[in-house]
Amino acid sequence: MAFGINRAELKAWKEAVTAGEIAFLTHYWLDDRFPNCKTVTKAGCADLDKLIEWGKRYGLKPEWIDQHEDYPHFDLFGKTELQALLDAGLMEQVNRFNLLSKHEG
Repeated sequence: MAFGINRAELKAWKEAVTAGEIAFLTHYWLDDRFPNCKTVTKAGCADLDKLIEWGKRYGLKPEWIDQHEDYPHFDLFGKTELQALLDAGLMEQVNRFNLLSKHEG
């Protein structure tokens, strides 16, 4: 279950993904399969080759791409989530979801 985002943020992410950009969408998330994760960042791009190349720098495998609907993306958690957001300069998302303090040390 996703929460903590609004329709405008979701729409902007979908538009960026469709345009072939590497786009990030962070939200709160509860899933019994990942009890220690309270957030997830979707790193998406409709250009699969570009997404695969981007994912390599974080050790992400192509088979981990979620092909859900028209918005292929990796689901990022934990330190990988934090590092990808920092590398992209997305401090607003890091601060909004308090990710620095959760992954210090």
